[in-house]
Amino acid sequence: MKKIFRKLAGKNLTFTHICEVGVFLPEYSNVIDFIKKGIRTTLVEADPLVAQKIREYYEDYPVTVHAVAIFDHNGTIELSRAAQSTFVSSVTSSPAIVNDGYRQKETDVFTTECRLFSEIDTGDIDLISIDIEGCEWYVIEKMTSRPKVISVETHAKSYINPHMPKIARWMENNGYELWYKDLSDSVYVRSDQFKASWTDKLETAYIEARVAWKKFKQKLKRRI
Repeated sequence: MKKIFRKLAGKNLTFTHICEVGVFLPEYSNVIDFIKKGIRTTLVEADPLVAQKIREYYEDYPVTVHAVAIFDHNGTIELSRAAQSTFVSSVTSSPAIVNDGYRQKETDVFTTECRLFSEIDTGDIDLISIDIEGCEWYVIEKMTSRPKVISVETHAKSYINPHMPKIARWMENNGYELWYKDLSDSVYVRSDQFKASWTDKLETAYIEARVAWKKFKQKLKRRI
């Protein structure tokens, strides 16, 4: 059971349309528990090979799969495959680059369709999970829905999302508050839904301290 599903289980919230942008393999989906409950779901995966696996895995569920990358324009874009990461090749800061020292190889690069998220967003998304290796802002910027819950990859070891200031400003301007953090994601809740508990705040403080410590150790290791 994914953490976001487990933590929401005790809340009196109803979800009718879930979305995940950046799925990777279907069995690792961050919203898999919602899908298996039969909730209508939109999945966006840039790698067409993985997108086909997702279609096959969830063929018996109300799932729509878009095999496109989300970016700041409609057209095509070059992506790079790096183990469990697929990211826009022109991005200079992603977890694979910052934490794993990934260097682009010609054999890792492929071209795929890219679209504005506003062309996929139907305006009724209740919960969205976004993990697209440094391009999360392009989803949020063009999002017409105002989900009750938004999960965004914002950090991991030494990596900090390059668009974090814009993401944080958007959340504040649109009435969202930080609910909790884990080792890679920041999860926000719309302020008219519920407030983060003291337990949530303590958990976030612990995670922030742990992430800071990991970042310090990694910097120290590089100096040695």
